[in-house]
Amino acid sequence: MISGRFYFEFRSGGVTLVSMNKNILIVDDDRTERRMIAGILRRSLEFGIREAENGREAVRILDKDADGAIALVILDLDMPIMGGTETLAALAEKHAHVPVIILTGETDTGMAVEAMKLGAADFLSKPVESARLDVSARNALKMSLMSREISRLRRHEEGGVRFADLIGHDAGLQAAVKTGRKAAACELPVLLTGETGTGKEVFARAIHGESARAGQPFIALNCGAIPEKLVESTLFGHEKGAFTGAVDKAPGKFLEADGGTIFLDEIGELPLEAQVKLLRVLQDGVIEPVGAARPVPVNVRVLSATNRDLAGEIRAGRFREDLYFRLNVLHLELLPLRQRKIDIPALAAHFIDQFGAAHGGLPKRLGPQALEKLQAHGWPGNVRELENAVNRAMALGEDAALEAADFAFLQSKEMGGHPKSSNPQGLISPLRPDGSFKSLHEFEQDIVALALAHHAGNISQTARVLGIAKSTLYTKIEGLADLKSA
Repeated sequence: MISGRFYFEFRSGGVTLVSMNKNILIVDDDRTERRMIAGILRRSLEFGIREAENGREAVRILDKDADGAIALVILDLDMPIMGGTETLAALAEKHAHVPVIILTGETDTGMAVEAMKLGAADFLSKPVESARLDVSARNALKMSLMSREISRLRRHEEGGVRFADLIGHDAGLQAAVKTGRKAAACELPVLLTGETGTGKEVFARAIHGESARAGQPFIALNCGAIPEKLVESTLFGHEKGAFTGAVDKAPGKFLEADGGTIFLDEIGELPLEAQVKLLRVLQDGVIEPVGAARPVPVNVRVLSATNRDLAGEIRAGRFREDLYFRLNVLHLELLPLRQRKIDIPALAAHFIDQFGAAHGGLPKRLGPQALEKLQAHGWPGNVRELENAVNRAMALGEDAALEAADFAFLQSKEMGGHPKSSNPQGLISPLRPDGSFKSLHEFEQDIVALALAHHAGNISQTARVLGIAKSTLYTKIEGLADLKSA
């Protein structure tokens, strides 16, 4: 539900009004001074303005800012109740991620040095020049964005992602987080299920990051992207000369993850022969490198994920039932984005900041009509599709705010979120234009082409609805191209 620059967040305790966009907090005991600074900033930046009369009130505002709406603090040094220096020290301790620009009527350089030591981004003397304040605010905002993004990337690389880093307040997501934290506290295998783009790998990283294995290797592997002949070698390694092209010994992903966690995405794509070997890893804690004389012990926690119906794969004989029960000791189902649309504002704001940090720009405001458009979309590609949509709008948008027109490309989607098909009735003729019957191969290619168009070229979704492996779909797509060129 949208209201101006806010959205309503429904929680068990009632309804909370949450800011959608970034604000600048001006802290000064002089009301006239606050209004003058606010006027300067409003003319140059698309940010909301909040005000505080003293440092104690400013700290209280930031303590309640759970969603990170305060992007910058403009702080006067000379104030009653709680002065600027004391406030700056409190903010540096509790809210170090928020940049602070100090204002003072004094010209004491020693005070400026002390403020910078406490973490101030800049130090300006009153009366403040408009151009100087504008430049200082922009630089502080850009540096803050980049600092937060570097910190996020470092946590990602070092296996330090935690559930607190996940974005969303939907009850379904919070229930999954609660289960995820329990999973992190034990060593049991976890199977994550859900549609493509729902964030299964992010969840797996959070489980690892809050487990006793945090700081140890986290190896993520997409089973559907490995050529079938190289699956065993990629997973379990090989000895030199084990097969043609094995010019050196390779450890394999399980040995790389020794002591840590391995995340096997799209586990349903794993060939049956490799499934047997994976079962032995789970049962006995050993791997069998290709060409090795004896098994090698490993200490690895296995997390896996799939967007397939593994029960159906078992019935079809494509997945081992005993392996399924070994992997599915703990189960986490992640909801599609269309079922947790309350999280779209926070996710969109995160991607806006992330794009700004990567390209050295300021965060943009998300207009209410743009947000309504995002809320109305079906998001068949889930969070990943939302990220791509925001990145595209940020790259092409020219104004300080993202408006509905910047997401015009989403108009090609129907209510359900799927692209309109060139065959709206879903009918495929078994006849050629001359009235003769098509071959089974031609008829199959028509089905593949229709499914691809319906799912906007999404390989994972198309393969899933057709009930085939992605590698098989790629082969059929090549056949499609050959048919067109013939």
